[in-house]
Amino acid sequence: MKNTFLKLALGVTLAVGTTQVLAETRITYKSAKSTSSYYQMGVQIAEAIKAGSNGDMIVTVEESQGSVQNVMEARARGGDYVFTTPPVLVKLAQGGKAMFEGKGDPKFDEIRALFPIPSLTMHFVMSEKSGVNDFAGMEGKTILLGKGSFGAREGEKYLKLFGLEGKVNLAEVELSNAVAALKNGQIDGFVTAGSWPAPNVIEAAASTGVNVISLSDDQIKTSKRAKLQIPAGTYAGQTADITTTSLPVAAFTTTAMDDDTAYALTKTFWEQKAKMGEEAPWWNGVDQGLMANITGKIHPGAIRYYKEAGIDLTDAQQ
Repeated sequence: MKNTFLKLALGVTLAVGTTQVLAETRITYKSAKSTSSYYQMGVQIAEAIKAGSNGDMIVTVEESQGSVQNVMEARARGGDYVFTTPPVLVKLAQGGKAMFEGKGDPKFDEIRALFPIPSLTMHFVMSEKSGVNDFAGMEGKTILLGKGSFGAREGEKYLKLFGLEGKVNLAEVELSNAVAALKNGQIDGFVTAGSWPAPNVIEAAASTGVNVISLSDDQIKTSKRAKLQIPAGTYAGQTADITTTSLPVAAFTTTAMDDDTAYALTKTFWEQKAKMGEEAPWWNGVDQGLMANITGKIHPGAIRYYKEAGIDLTDAQQ
């Protein structure tokens, strides 16, 4: 009788312990360099997920050297791995193209999207003093593109596409010094890419006055990037919407993540998004409209949430 009681008590203790272990889900979120806005977004997501799940989901943010590394690591990571990347890189990895040539892996086919995050948004920032309001006006001006970043590569591409190659003076200044260089007249403008509102553009607009150039529909079509509008009033002195281009970015995992975790993670993200937007305005640019930019398959657990929420998905996403 005593033996039976001990066995029963031990069984209850084990059951309770198991419930506690299962209740806490740990997730690794691979983001970007610790100095970037995308790393900061990862920290905000981690805090939001913990708060929204009452501590049942704990997200640890990992620094990364970039989106390509994030995708490559999907080959060896487990079901707790979440990472950020532009959807186009997932497509390239699955096709073994570009930077993934010769590095293909069946694991890439198991990558699945969860939810969109702020897009990499192009900003062509010119000082008010320069008087430049369009691309043609940049001819003969001194422009800072920076080096090695997506914004620098994209800016260089646009100069070629729109007939300005060799017609602007490229400044040899680090992008981190762009605002100071604009203030002292060392440059007429700079190109930057990141979530909007961009901190360096906020600073430039408030301190020296800027014009952020809009692109025409033809220019956007030529760029082969997604169209994006930055609402009037986002930056000091901005009285009209800015029409520009963006590179969509999303959070991904793989089919190794169980459906319930993917569902809970996606649901909590969307439920906490408005609160995140109160603390960091770049989340206000994330809405259901960005779902169309996810060109690959979405995780079945996330699909369950989107169907419950009445959010339409394409056949390709399912």
